Amino acid sequence: MRDLLGDQVLDLLLERSKDGKGGLRLTGEGSMLGELVKAVLERALEAELSSHLGYGKHDPAGNGTGNSRNGKIGKTVQTGVGPVRLTVPRDRAGTFEPILVPKRAGRISGGLDDMIISLYAHGMSVRDIQHHLRQIYEVELSHEAISNITDAVLEEVRAWQARPLEAVYPVVFLDAIVVKVRDNHSVQAKPAYLAIGIDADGEKHVLGIWLAKTPLDHATAGESARFWSAVMTDLKNRGVCDILIACTDGLNGFEEAIHAAFPYTTVQTCVVHMIRNALRPVARRDRAAVAAELKKIYTAPSEQAAFDALADFTASTWGERYPQAARVFETAWDRFTPFFAFTPGVRRLLYTTNGIESLNYQLRKVTKARGHFPGNDAVVKLLWLAIINIEDKRARERATHKEQTGKIKNSPSTARLIEGQRTIGWREALIELDIAYPGRIR
Repeated sequence: MRDLLGDQVLDLLLERSKDGKGGLRLTGEGSMLGELVKAVLERALEAELSSHLGYGKHDPAGNGTGNSRNGKIGKTVQTGVGPVRLTVPRDRAGTFEPILVPKRAGRISGGLDDMIISLYAHGMSVRDIQHHLRQIYEVELSHEAISNITDAVLEEVRAWQARPLEAVYPVVFLDAIVVKVRDNHSVQAKPAYLAIGIDADGEKHVLGIWLAKTPLDHATAGESARFWSAVMTDLKNRGVCDILIACTDGLNGFEEAIHAAFPYTTVQTCVVHMIRNALRPVARRDRAAVAAELKKIYTAPSEQAAFDALADFTASTWGERYPQAARVFETAWDRFTPFFAFTPGVRRLLYTTNGIESLNYQLRKVTKARGHFPGNDAVVKLLWLAIINIEDKRARERATHKEQTGKIKNSPSTARLIEGQRTIGWREALIELDIAYPGRIR
């Protein structure tokens, strides 16, 4: 670029871009980059008009053609470097339709749309994005314009939500984050459920995002057999024929709905959630001791040994002091014990939904700045953009590390969070699952 423009032109641009204090203004009206964008756009518009008319400026070939240049009109457009004041050429017949700067267009994307979508994916509200563009780039965009830009990804979101899935998922994890959404003319807390499936190759994938629609005769939206039936129907319609094990945190209505759609699926309650629920009524000073006793239950070598450990805890001093802790395991016993059929390596894969909780932790950082969302589509849109943003960020970090060192880095800070991540110890787990569920993994 320096060789192309020459030092004299660059010096002139540099001098014109200084503010009253002698500082350099790279963006905004009258800035260096703004002047460059203006020059390039006006040059391109002249070239477009020449192509439309069929002859260049001052070319005698235009005489008698019936159409000619007819002056210029001023126009300010918003760009990625701030507002730029252009002079757009016109033709006498009024048939010239610029492509680069369309008529009635007040914004030239040039990266501005991507910037707005990126800011939105990082959790900034529309109002925050407006303030950021105004403060940094002197760009004025309406609330509707920014919403329209972010809504442009809705088609991609819907295509992602409807994409075909694998026929069989050996393991599926389900968990939720709570968001505030306007529904039935009131703002309410809703769980947004995410499902992560491990396919037969051991790779993890986000299968979908679902929010319940509040019935008109109910005040809130939550878990129900009807809602989970709709989720299971969606998975079946997208090609899922079988799920071997579904790991959840004891969702209401889930077991009934999944067995209606996938009658042979084993439901495994997340042990970590059970431990949290068991420790909730325990005094802080006693939690370490009670947790150590509860560990004997879920680390037992067999289901019978776990049952004996639970009986010992119930009869102990801690069990008498905190009977609710034992009741958590007793209530969910049938959903708690399936993982005892496997070796410790596979148990670690099944007994917790920590993988999906790690993703939800990242998503909560994005959603926590929002007061509330205007609707379900806005929630799904933001969560989808955030997932892509997280994975893209880690992909860039891996690429940078490989470029600098020539080695592939897969530390927790740069490894894939979910999408496409390979499950550790999957080969051994697949063998055990194939033995436990013969003929169902294809």
